[in-house]
Amino acid sequence: MLSRIFSSATIGIEAKPIEIEVDITRGLPNVVIVGLPDAAIRESRDRVKAAIKNSQFEYPSEKITINLAPCDIKKEGPSFDLPIAIGILAASGQIDFNILKDFVFLGELALNGKIRPIKGALPIAMSLKNSRKKLILPEENAREASIVEGLETYPVSTLSNVSNFLKGIDIIAPLSPDKEILLEKIQNYELDFSDVKGQFLAKRAMEIASSGNHNIIMIGPPGSGKTMLAKRLPTIIPEMTIEESLETTKIHSVLGLIPAKSSIIRTRPFRTPHHTASDISLVGGGTVPKPGEVSLAHNGVLFMDELPEFHRNVLEALRQPLEDGYVTVSRINSIVRFPSKFMLVCAMNPCPCGYLTDTKKQCHCTPNQIQKYMSKVSGPLLDRIDIHIEVPSVKYKDLSDESSGEKSEVIRSRIMQAREIQLARFKDEGIFANSQMSHKLARRYCKLDDASRDLLKIAITELGFSARCYDKILRVSRTIADLEGKPDIWPDHVSEAIQYRSLDRNMWV
Repeated sequence: MLSRIFSSATIGIEAKPIEIEVDITRGLPNVVIVGLPDAAIRESRDRVKAAIKNSQFEYPSEKITINLAPCDIKKEGPSFDLPIAIGILAASGQIDFNILKDFVFLGELALNGKIRPIKGALPIAMSLKNSRKKLILPEENAREASIVEGLETYPVSTLSNVSNFLKGIDIIAPLSPDKEILLEKIQNYELDFSDVKGQFLAKRAMEIASSGNHNIIMIGPPGSGKTMLAKRLPTIIPEMTIEESLETTKIHSVLGLIPAKSSIIRTRPFRTPHHTASDISLVGGGTVPKPGEVSLAHNGVLFMDELPEFHRNVLEALRQPLEDGYVTVSRINSIVRFPSKFMLVCAMNPCPCGYLTDTKKQCHCTPNQIQKYMSKVSGPLLDRIDIHIEVPSVKYKDLSDESSGEKSEVIRSRIMQAREIQLARFKDEGIFANSQMSHKLARRYCKLDDASRDLLKIAITELGFSARCYDKILRVSRTIADLEGKPDIWPDHVSEAIQYRSLDRNMWV
């Protein structure tokens, strides 16, 4: 007897419908799974058999053929355990297969019939929004999938629970979207910018970077507060919109990184990969492509501490995501695109020992060592970073000052006002921050007067800035003007933006 069950799989961060056909015929007891299954799916034959028997169902002692269609798509993961088990029960006459056509099944089975959580519940639920299908999935994933309006989501805990629900013995109410979670504002942070002593110029640069979503690099001796500043950046960045939250949650869902008892990510991601990370772990990839750190930082912050300690090929892999806002992973059977619009924050020492720019400690590095250390960060990568800031060591006067600086809440209020100006400006452009302006948009929204043009002319001709730097300065100038609530860019805005290209002026190679 033949049964047909509907399920779904994630390819990249997008969901594809999967049809599972189960055929039971006379022959020696055997289970054959076809349709490009991975090892986890091939092993499901043993999990499913034990789960069916331990749930007090009868397991057919005949030949069972299971087909996962379409057959040209590689399937992976244990999320097909539940639909395969339901297909076997339907093909053996223990469940009426006519009631299965309206449902999509997902879930990993334990040997005792308990249903375990799966990865990628949200993108699958979003793909079913207008399909008139009903989704049956593990209890742990139900809240995540229930935020999709217009989709009936049924949480289940065991194989017997599913069978009784389909037969009408058990009643399971579909979960409805929790709109309060979507509107919830998360502003509880343990860290605060008021903890940072001194470093007023660095704080100013951080505020500008957050206002326009600009990339920033900090260079200074050890202990000057670079990491401390970076870790407090999320406390001043405006909250995500609902659309941004859904995009971010979708990426994290594919990797199973949704926090327990949560349905949506409301705080902006803050990713801090270690300097031993590989290029694939950073930008994504693998035999079956998965998103990397740059995509997990989408709509948030990617903080790379000790930048020169990263391998050169890892740093060079950042160039395309920084420029385009997405990562394209090409494989023989598929081409997958992962979004990667993030704010890059880097920190590094000026030399191997770290004390080249420190006025209190002597640097013992040779010029060749310094040159070799600095050259680990290429000019093209540095060109894509909008703001360069030197962070000097903190003076004792600032450390001993018991008065606190501006709180993150005060800084965030100014940043949100600047962001509102940008959102109004770009409402018809499909972008939300100054850093995302194209060359054409920069020319339209960054008009300069004669004095400002003269300053930029000096920067390009005398300081050797590139054409990309020219656009970067325009965008940062626009952000500085927005922070001050000025409709026009003034020479002092341009002058400050030029000052934030210090590493270009230092003949970085």
